[in-house]
Amino acid sequence: MKLLAVVISLMLSSCLYAKQYHFGAIQGLIEQQVGQRVLPQIYQPIDINITITPLPAKRAQHLATTGKNDGEIMRIYSYGEENPNTIRIPTPYYQLETMAFVRADRNIAIKKKSDLQHFRIAKVRGVKHTNNITRGLTNVIDVDSTSQLMWLVNSGRADVALTNTLDGVIALKRLKIDSVKPCGTALATLDLYHYVHQKHQAIVPTLNQQIIKMKSSGELNKLIETAEKNAITRALRSGGTSKPLFGH
Repeated sequence: MKLLAVVISLMLSSCLYAKQYHFGAIQGLIEQQVGQRVLPQIYQPIDINITITPLPAKRAQHLATTGKNDGEIMRIYSYGEENPNTIRIPTPYYQLETMAFVRADRNIAIKKKSDLQHFRIAKVRGVKHTNNITRGLTNVIDVDSTSQLMWLVNSGRADVALTNTLDGVIALKRLKIDSVKPCGTALATLDLYHYVHQKHQAIVPTLNQQIIKMKSSGELNKLIETAEKNAITRALRSGGTSKPLFGH
């Protein structure tokens, strides 16, 4: 019986770890670029290789929820509530802030969610944390990139751009726009979780324990710091000064 148990254990271990997983990431967002660097290093100690493809947010969600991809590298908590075909790894491994960006020469103060109803809002299409905070508002413009958000606000075609603080600041530096600033107070701070398709339920406890272990040892924080520096350097070097995709 003991031999049989060992054989079964080895077979289960082989099923868990013999695969290569493929995940989607939302393209063009700095926090997702950090995740693309950190997540493979979370999987490495448990002998799973992963590949990651940046995609439009809605496309990434569709592939993850249908099982055509193995999941998404990072999303907020409510993503799991909205997509029951995915499983949230219980321990978050990163965070983002929902920040309002406005022209510095306008007297606009955004300190809480309810303040948004008075202004024209721009956000990146399909991003959950900005979808959630603008739910019920009718004055919302969806665009394809953070750069487009900043061009809209800079040109006066939108009053407020909503995005992750770091993502917005990097976009402004890259575009050399100094007339748009963050409001200063984040509207929300949200944990980011890794999601796998429900067919991979067996890997969830092992992966969660690995995140906990790396957090406790300080290794995860070091990986994140390095990944942030690399992502910021890469973003600033990339230029990204192309004009927005809007008519005059």
